[in-house]
Amino acid sequence: MRDGLVAAGLELARHGGPEAVVLREATRIVGVVPNAAYRHFADRDELLAAVCTAAIGELADVMAESVRRVPGEYGDPAAAGERLRAIGTAYFAFAHDEPGLFATAFALPRPHAYRTPEDAGGPDRTPLGQLRAALDELVVAGGLDPRRRPGIEYGIWSAVHGMAVLSGQGPLRDVPDADRRRLEELTLKMIGASLRDEPQAGP
Repeated sequence: MRDGLVAAGLELARHGGPEAVVLREATRIVGVVPNAAYRHFADRDELLAAVCTAAIGELADVMAESVRRVPGEYGDPAAAGERLRAIGTAYFAFAHDEPGLFATAFALPRPHAYRTPEDAGGPDRTPLGQLRAALDELVVAGGLDPRRRPGIEYGIWSAVHGMAVLSGQGPLRDVPDADRRRLEELTLKMIGASLRDEPQAGP
């Protein structure tokens, strides 16, 4: 029943965002009495947390599939650059195609956002973990100075996420699709150019 309630919550979120995730409505979809949900979730916040995790998983799956389609061996410079680009492209596509799930994925603080793969005890398959892996490959491929690698994922994530929010729910939400795609492309090009820049000398 727990999996069914999460699946129902995910569908509610898909169509209405995090605000639509309500225990009573989820139990109606599953076909059980409302009190039955409390054997699995103490309250609506617990259900929402589980649905947020599921939404993050859907975004991660889309990103992983986009990366998987890029040909080329690990460490190949061209392939490494394309895999990083694929991550950003998939992120934008998910935000546009699944606005309810995208909003839900980030509706609650995510402790894993600040973990390293070592903290997690293995490969991190979250969206942030996949971005980190792509940047690590870019270092191996010679496309990113290793001195610039630590923490750079947060600047890249903020640029992509910021554009996704601006064009999805923010002041740019009404721009034509062609303009939105152009702005997304400019964001990815800006990131690519910034990674190729030489690091600034220290004081």
